[in-house]
Parts: sequence; structure tokens; C-alpha cells
Amino acid sequence: MIHRSCVALRFDPRVPTVPESKQKLQFLVNSTGMNMVAAFKLAKEQELDSKDAIILHQFSRPKNGIPSLSPFCLKIETYLRMLDLPYQNYFDGKLSPQGKMPWIEYNHEQVSGSEFIVDFLEEKLGVNLNKNLTPQEIAVSRAVTKMVEEHLYWTIAYCQWVDNVEETQKLLAMNGPLSDTLKWLLSHLNGSMVRREMYGHGIGRFSKEEVYTLMEKDLRTLATLLGDKKYFMGSKMSTLDATVFGHLAQAMWTLPGTWPEQLIKGELINLAMFCERMRRKFWPEWFVEVEDLYYDGDSESSTSSTPACLLDFGLFSRTDTLDDSDSSSQSARHTHTPSPESDHSLFDSDMGTGSENDIQLKEEIMPDLEV
Repeated sequence: MIHRSCVALRFDPRVPTVPESKQKLQFLVNSTGMNMVAAFKLAKEQELDSKDAIILHQFSRPKNGIPSLSPFCLKIETYLRMLDLPYQNYFDGKLSPQGKMPWIEYNHEQVSGSEFIVDFLEEKLGVNLNKNLTPQEIAVSRAVTKMVEEHLYWTIAYCQWVDNVEETQKLLAMNGPLSDTLKWLLSHLNGSMVRREMYGHGIGRFSKEEVYTLMEKDLRTLATLLGDKKYFMGSKMSTLDATVFGHLAQAMWTLPGTWPEQLIKGELINLAMFCERMRRKFWPEWFVEVEDLYYDGDSESSTSSTPACLLDFGLFSRTDTLDDSDSSSQSARHTHTPSPESDHSLFDSDMGTGSENDIQLKEEIMPDLEV
């Protein structure tokens, strides 16, 4: 596995930095007399001026290892990794001019809204995860995307920020003497905002039981569509996979012991297998215990361990991990040679083919079930 990383964009002792970048900051401090914060801001501005740099603005990493509590932030960062596009994370909490998160900057152009970000990158860089889809498949993909982003999203947000707000509060990454107070304020303010926006949407006018009923229908629809396929639209990945993964990951890894987690890791296990395949393929630094991939009815055993916090790579490019035949042609300026040690993953093989990988995968996720 090869990572091309530069200075991480927040001063955190857990975050790896590059000595050259440290020297650059120290030089600014020594030569100009400015403090470290001012030097860092200047270095940041210089980085923004670099040509062809994709700057991704998003919320800070949570504490439990999942890259983001926002399905849309996780969607876009996963999308960039699926295309092997180098990018730089900014966790400055700054919203776009439209008040949106995430948003990107590219050659001094700002784009917000995940759909518009994808359209922008396709036009500017000539990349397209959907190029192998037929017009009918593209239409289905868009319809499912709207179901996930405009309907399922609200039910998961309700589960996170209203029904389980105290648990979600613990995932917020804040330090300092007032961190607990700030976490409480932020989580409850966000919960109030979710309630208000859900009411305006219409879905918030239903009871808790009705909201969860709508969630179950959406999850079962996704499970039926996925079936035993490797990705939602077949053997080749598409933008829809990044969209669904960004949302399902919230239920998989931020809502321990809740009903949606139990449903995905139990009856709808193919959704859990899809999420784990995506995690292993595009998030190698995100560690998850094997016991956290399935639900066996014992909530204590399923949530006893807490994964380490995800490392932040200031500039990330995933190489030597794509095994799809057309992946190297997604962008002419991003090529690589597959490595036999990292190119193979337990979750890369198509399911339902009877291969040894399929059997091993199902035994690992469902040790007590017959395959």
C-alpha cells in the first residue's frame, strides 16, 4: 500500500506530518517573527494556490474510527478514493458560501453539494465511475440515489441525532476543559435542526415507529437491489456505491446496538458485506473488529471494543489497490501497477460464484451460519 501524503492540516500529535513541511513552517517563524498559527495560515494559503489540488472541506473526524458522521462527506471522500484522485482534507469547519458541507476547491473554483461536486470533477478531470452503465442503469442509479439521499438519509439522521443523540454526542471529537459542554450543545443543537428540517420535509410529522418503518422499507429495497452482486449496479463500481456506502456506514458503525444496525448486520447481511468490502478496499487505515461485522443477538459482545481513531492523511492517493480492469483508465494522469500483495482482498471477489473467497468471507462474517 502506498500513500502520498503531505502535511496534515491540523496540529494533532496523532497525525503524521512530513518533515519538509515542518521545516517550512519553522522557517516562516524564524525568518519573519510570526507565531506558529500565522505561519500555518500562510502555508495553508500557499497550498491552496497549488495548481490542480483538490481541497476537500469537511467535518472533523469522529472518535470511533469512522471517517465522518456525515453521509455526504463520507460519500465524496470515498468517491475520490474510488477514482484514485489525490486530495487534501481541510477540517476547518468552514461551510461553503451556500452553507453546505462538504465542498471542494479546485484551481480557485468552489463547488458544494455532492451531486454538483461529482458533475464538476467529471467535467474538469474527465473521470466517470458510471461509464460502463447503460442509459437504463444510469436512470435506476439516479432513482436509487434520490431514495437514499432524500428519504433514507432523514431516517438515519433521526436515529443518530434525535433518538440516540446521547450516544452520538460521545463520538464528537473535542478536547479541552469545556469539551463535554460543547459536545452537549452541538449535538442537541444539531438534533433540534434535524427535527425542524424533517418536519419541513414531511417525514418528521410521523411517529418514531413510522419513521423506522420507512427506514426498514428503504433498507430492504437496497438489500433486494444488491442481491449477491459485488456492487449495486453489477461487477463494476459506480457512483451509487459511494452514495449508499456513505449512508449505510452510519448505521453500521455509529449506532451500536440500535435496530438499524441489527437489521443490517443480521437479516440484511448482504448490506453489511457490501459495506465491509468498500471499507477494506478504499479505507485501509480504518480498522474494524471482525466481531463488529455481524449481529449475534448479544449487544454487549458486539460493542465491547472501541476501534482506534482514524488517522488523517492531509493528501491522500490510494494506489496499488484497484483490481477492476477499467480502473486505471478513469484518469489519464493517475496510473499505477498492481501489487500482488495488496491488490487482492477477501471482499473483492464477486459473491454467489462459489469461490473459496466467498465461503471464507461468509464464514468470517457469519461464523454460526451455514454457507
